[in-house]
Amino acid sequence: MITLNAIFDSVDRLNDRLGKVLSFGVLFIFLLVLTEVIGRYCFNRPSTWRTELTQMIFGVYVVLSGGPIFRWGGHVNVDIIYAGFSPKTKAIADIITFFIFFIFCGMMVYYGGILAWESLALFEHTDSAWNPPIYPVKLTIPIGAFLLLAQGIVKLRRDILTLISAKNAESRDTAKEKTK
Repeated sequence: MITLNAIFDSVDRLNDRLGKVLSFGVLFIFLLVLTEVIGRYCFNRPSTWRTELTQMIFGVYVVLSGGPIFRWGGHVNVDIIYAGFSPKTKAIADIITFFIFFIFCGMMVYYGGILAWESLALFEHTDSAWNPPIYPVKLTIPIGAFLLLAQGIVKLRRDILTLISAKNAESRDTAKEKTK
């Protein structure tokens, strides 16, 4: 059990570190857009590469940020309903919806992997004047989906433990009532 806990903790740490690294990507995107706007509108010198690089970095940012966002509960919930649930009910709802989540992530890993492999096999480049390689960006799709899936498994384990501890607490309360 210690090894399993260590694996789950390492998934949390990996997604935390990745989230911190990705947060600097936003600053880099900001600087690219800012320099492009200044170059285009102040000096009438638009670049052929900054806009495309910004799009590529943003794509990587979006794909890889799924795990860190999921780690801290940043994905969309129907909060009007979900927020009113008890921790036990939230755990039950999350366990039930995990199977849909698992199918989604599994398909992203599988089909994203195929897409990335085909792109890597061709050493695919864009069709722009700059013509940068696109396969490194496409390789992040299955990686990001796998990290999201791994974080989802960690969350599933926490939900199961929450459910078990809630049931244990209920049985202790029932036992106390019978002794009275």
